[in-house]
Amino acid sequence: MAVYLTHSEEETAALGEKLAGDLSGGGVVAMFGGLGMGKTAFVRGMARVLTPDAAVTSPTFALVNAYGGHPPLYHFDMYRVGSWEDLYSTGFFDYLDQKSVLAIEWSENIENAIPAGSYLVEFERLGDSDRRITITKKTEEDVL
Repeated sequence: MAVYLTHSEEETAALGEKLAGDLSGGGVVAMFGGLGMGKTAFVRGMARVLTPDAAVTSPTFALVNAYGGHPPLYHFDMYRVGSWEDLYSTGFFDYLDQKSVLAIEWSENIENAIPAGSYLVEFERLGDSDRRITITKKTEEDVL
């Protein structure tokens, strides 16, 4: 487990860049935290490494944004996913089978579907722009 303190949106994005350096072969980054916590800024930082020309926006209404790159970066918003049927309708499991990077906002809603080996990124608000960001890896023992 690693704990980081960020004091601005740019510092949060820089932390996303740092994590993206470990994702050259693909992987899942499951983000937890409420509105305005910096999840999209974190993905913006990841994209700087994985697909620098991407215009990262929250996929709130589209459910998933594809940014391209090598490996491809897919940005999910699971806010409105409330059931396994909803999750299947996003195509999430098809994306897992690719050698892609999946950045998932609102992972609280699909926690049981997050595979072992995923990065779990928890955002906690400490002040207006201060965040505590905890990054762990999900192990086989964590899978239900």
